[in-house]
Amino acid sequence: MRQMVMVGFLQAQNCTTLASAWRHPEARSDFTTAAYYQHIGQVLEAGKFQMAFFDDRLAMPDIYGGNPAEVVANGVRVVKLDPVATMMAMGFGTQYLGIGSTASTTYYEPFDVARRFQTVDHMIGGRAAWNVVTSVNDAEAHNMGREVHMDHDLRYDRADEFMEIVLRCWDSWEDGAIVCDKPSGLFAHPEKVHRLEFKGKFLNSSGTFTVPRSPQGHPVVIQAGSSGRGKRFAARWAETVFVGYPDLADGKRQYAEFKTEVARLGRDPDQVTVNTIAYPVVAETRTEAEDKMALIDSLYREVDGLSLLSEALNFDFKTKAMDEAFSDEELGGMSGMQAMRDRVMQATGRNPTVRDFLEVTRRGRPREAMVGSGRDIADRLEQWFEARACDGFVVAGTHMPGSFEDFVKFVVPELQRRGLYRTEYAGATLRENLGLPVPGPGAWQSRVAAE
Repeated sequence: MRQMVMVGFLQAQNCTTLASAWRHPEARSDFTTAAYYQHIGQVLEAGKFQMAFFDDRLAMPDIYGGNPAEVVANGVRVVKLDPVATMMAMGFGTQYLGIGSTASTTYYEPFDVARRFQTVDHMIGGRAAWNVVTSVNDAEAHNMGREVHMDHDLRYDRADEFMEIVLRCWDSWEDGAIVCDKPSGLFAHPEKVHRLEFKGKFLNSSGTFTVPRSPQGHPVVIQAGSSGRGKRFAARWAETVFVGYPDLADGKRQYAEFKTEVARLGRDPDQVTVNTIAYPVVAETRTEAEDKMALIDSLYREVDGLSLLSEALNFDFKTKAMDEAFSDEELGGMSGMQAMRDRVMQATGRNPTVRDFLEVTRRGRPREAMVGSGRDIADRLEQWFEARACDGFVVAGTHMPGSFEDFVKFVVPELQRRGLYRTEYAGATLRENLGLPVPGPGAWQSRVAAE
């Protein structure tokens, strides 16, 4: 029987995806400690989540106003630890939970990413995943020594080459290459370790990779592109996809379109899971949950939304009056998350204002939060799952660790009673728990040929 995928959406920072999360009276403040992440991981593992996932940016959201003072004072996602280090900390405190982390194809090098994530996969027993991003704004470019952020589609063209190199690295060592035979003195079979030679338009790589195959072959590949170019990239490379569908009808349509594109590339659509964002606010009763939601809403500040919009769209929203429409030139120059810009333009049917962006995106607030009892939330998740609008959910917390504790206490048992959600882990590796096969060397090359 088909069962839901469940992913915990995390940030290695002072708040969750909500900038206001640190203001919650029940939020823990020890977010720079291993104990904090290990506790969250243990909660998710108790709830049989397949994966915890760390989102990341390579800069503060300090495009708003051109300096960091306001976002620092308001704690708008300003502490950003290295998510790979935090996933290691979480991995050492858990046994079955898969753990994914973000690394940018625009600002890192393929060999470095391949080695880092393959090493983590060994260290935590085949439970690692890499979230492939191309980054979003000039602030990230400046931190990484660049003048401006690369154009949107060019970033994905570069990312295609980046993926080829990483996968070639992960394919370099065959299974059984290492024998470590002390009597004969043979460490590994040379014919089973292959040198890489790649020359592309953006990237070159020449050498022999230094990390052997991991317990699950190699880390699971995650992608969350929502633009047209991002979706094509995800269909080619991703093994699990994170999306944010606005409603059930649109979710069913986009889900079907994406699966069709996956099949066109010669891949099995059932082996690429699609997981949509969910903001559950849950309690024993609907009334208690509504009280929780009222508190969460009261924590929001306008600076949260404006700072996060500036970050996501690579445009300083402080330069515009609240009800001043953006010009065609300004809209065209937004080089960050273009799908977000397009959604606002479609919703308004005209050149939108700053207020339109705040109202349509609800940036900094739980977008379309699910509020209710465990049964209420389970009803909503079941509806989406059974309608084939998704294969699972990326559960985002309003505060840590309480959001996940509530979800595991009230929602997970209800889903399990309905037979929609696992009661035990399928195996020791992330691939086993996602129902994904161990990838054979070169299996990905047919996707490139199909394109």
